[in-house]
Amino acid sequence: MSRRSEVLSLCVAVAIAVAAPGPKLSLGATPAAVHEASAPPAARPAPPVPSPAALGIEFVENSTSSLIVERDGKRYLVDPVSHTITDTGNPMETGADHRAAKASGSALMASQPDGAAIFKQKCSACHGADGKGVSAIHTPDFTNPQVQAQITDQQMTDIITHGKAGTMMAGWKGKLTDEEIATVRGFLRSLPGGNPSAQAAESKPKVYTPGDDLLFSLPTGRRVPRHGLIVNFTHRFPYTPAFTGPAKGGSLMGLDDFALPSFGFRYGLTSRLSVSIYRSPTFIARPIQLMAAYNFLDEQDGQHLNAAVRVSIEGQNSFSRNYTENLEGVFSRSLRSRAQLYFVPTLSLNDHRLFAPNSFFSSAIPNLPGYNTLSLGAGVALDIRPTVALVAEVIPTVVNGRPLEIHRPAYSFGIQKKIWRHAFTFGFTTSPGTTVSQRAGTRATFLEDPTADKPGGLFIGFDLSRQLF
Repeated sequence: MSRRSEVLSLCVAVAIAVAAPGPKLSLGATPAAVHEASAPPAARPAPPVPSPAALGIEFVENSTSSLIVERDGKRYLVDPVSHTITDTGNPMETGADHRAAKASGSALMASQPDGAAIFKQKCSACHGADGKGVSAIHTPDFTNPQVQAQITDQQMTDIITHGKAGTMMAGWKGKLTDEEIATVRGFLRSLPGGNPSAQAAESKPKVYTPGDDLLFSLPTGRRVPRHGLIVNFTHRFPYTPAFTGPAKGGSLMGLDDFALPSFGFRYGLTSRLSVSIYRSPTFIARPIQLMAAYNFLDEQDGQHLNAAVRVSIEGQNSFSRNYTENLEGVFSRSLRSRAQLYFVPTLSLNDHRLFAPNSFFSSAIPNLPGYNTLSLGAGVALDIRPTVALVAEVIPTVVNGRPLEIHRPAYSFGIQKKIWRHAFTFGFTTSPGTTVSQRAGTRATFLEDPTADKPGGLFIGFDLSRQLF
């Protein structure tokens, strides 16, 4: 352990020892001392509280967050908020020299930047004096643990330094020093929803944070922040397989062919309840999907797994016919912080076979018979880099797959890039559908070719999501 870590650990241990109620025992306490400490309060006198000097610490005048720690003949100024330790340059002295050293430590403290004061002066107009944000301009609430968990220290430093494109957040490079920016970040982490202690971060359960609302077609079930708005785009290129047939290079593995682009929006009514609307294009029957989702378990809150329930209804031809009602559960479990497993059982009432209309006219979208189906989706995400994940999924239809001409389970795999509120996933799939009821259908059904959902029928697709605020 480095000298800086030892000093910071000592400071934290001393602060806990002074603040905690009841008797204090050293690690080397004798059995008699243990017996005396465990006796009822009335049976023993209250031990005297040790003085700061006896503990090797000294309080800094006019400071509520810093201490001077004496160790190995040296004195260090420790600021737990910004995680900084400064050598005061003064040895342990007594008398007049000690008082001079104390005054020197106070002067050094006075010269250190104050993150709270800088935030109040420079940032509170947009972020609120308490860091809770200003709803009128949609600035984030830094007392919300979910907001704090979505951004790393480095990302927070970069945003303070360089600003954030497309928002009112301007960069402070050249206006604040690197040290001042670090103390502002430390102040934000010290808020109730933050994580001011590296030791607390290490003791926090290791959980995975999905980068997108979708694994590829299956939902990840991640929560939408309260008043957060997320836009989702999906593209599928089902007409040309990526790996079979001639001239794959000339067609860019199918990217030159006709695509099925879909898009939608999700909005967080609360930190657990969200609503969404989603639309796919004419050439997959033009469905509009309306959904409500509720997250009732979350590993970020200390639960053993993530769990959400989602209810949706979709209607083809712009919500005018062929309605399907869906009820799905989204369950996931982290494998520490680098991987997550997913299980998504989905019941669809009046599900309809995938088909491709041959024109934009409504008459090209006929009324089709509906069947009640049950699919059991499963998937996995694995981070191979801090912001890069491999994803894979399979969606077998276990009830009434044959009437919908589903010969083999739909499956997908790809690679995902995650950057704060953005995610881009590129991969290969056998399913052209992205709504709840359509995602279990395959290219074989869509093109009326029973062999088109074999591995040779894999085609390119990609997803793009962005949290607008």
